[in-house]
Amino acid sequence: MNITSDWHIHSHNSCDDASMLMSTLIREAEEQGIIEFGITDHIHTPYNLPDLEQSRQEFDSNETTAHFHFGVEVSCVSQWEIDKMAKGNYETPTYGLRSGGKAGCELAIGITAEDVEKYRVEYVVGGTHWPIYVPFEPQAIIKDYHRQNMFLATHPLVDIVAHPWWWMGYWQDDNGKYLTDPWFEDFTVIPLSMHKEFAMAVIEHNTLVEINLGAMLLNKQYSTEFKQHYLEYLAMLKVLGVKLSMGSDSHDKHYTAVDFASAATMLEQVGITENDLYSPVTI
Repeated sequence: MNITSDWHIHSHNSCDDASMLMSTLIREAEEQGIIEFGITDHIHTPYNLPDLEQSRQEFDSNETTAHFHFGVEVSCVSQWEIDKMAKGNYETPTYGLRSGGKAGCELAIGITAEDVEKYRVEYVVGGTHWPIYVPFEPQAIIKDYHRQNMFLATHPLVDIVAHPWWWMGYWQDDNGKYLTDPWFEDFTVIPLSMHKEFAMAVIEHNTLVEINLGAMLLNKQYSTEFKQHYLEYLAMLKVLGVKLSMGSDSHDKHYTAVDFASAATMLEQVGITENDLYSPVTI
C-alpha cells in the first residue's frame, strides 16, 4: 500500500504546538511520496480567525502547485461559547471557554460560510476534541462524543470528520498512557448502534471519515490492543460503505517525521488499501 495523500496537516500558524513552515512541508511532502495534500490549521472559535488569516497568507506566499490545498480544522464547540465570547471580556480564550455551559446545548463550529469564502478554504476538517459540559464519566463522555460526531457528520460545511473517538487529557496512567477509560480497555463499550448511525449519516451527507495517524494509529500513548480495535472499527466503516480519507495530523517541525510506512502496514492488515482513500476536493 502506498499512501500518496494527506488531508490533515498543521503549520506553525496553528494555536497549539505545531511548528512546521509550509515551505518545509512542500519540500518534504515530495520526499515522503505524498502527491495530494492540504494544510489544516486549527480554528476552535472565531477568536482563532487571525491564525487562519496568517495561514492563508503563508500559503499564498509560497509557490504552490494544484496538488497543495488550503483547508482548515475546526473543533466542535457550543453556540453558547461563541455567543458569550462575542461579548468580549476574555483575554486569551485560545481554546474557547471550555466550561460554564449546559450539557446538551446547541453545538457549533467557529467558522461560517462567509469565512470559508473570504479565506478561500477548499475543505473543512471537523473534529471532536473535548467533552462539552458533561461529567468525566465514561458513559456520559461516550454519549457526548457521539452527539458531537453526528453534528460534524451532518454539518453542511464539514467535508471530513477527523479522528472519531480520539481522547486525551484524562484517565492517563503513571506513564502517560491511556489504558482504561473511557474506551481504551474495551472499545466495545461504544454501542455498535452508534457506529452504524454515524456511518449512515456520513454516507447520506457525502462526508469523509478520517484515518488519523498522529492522533490515533501512531499515537505512542495508545496501546497496541486499542489500535487493533480501532483498525477493525475503520475496516467496519469501510464495509458499511463509508468513504475514508488520510490525515497524518502532523504537528512536527519536519514532515519527514510521519511514519507512513508503518501506517500502511497496519491498514493493509485489515484490508484497507490506497483505493479506499478519497479526496475531499474531488468527491
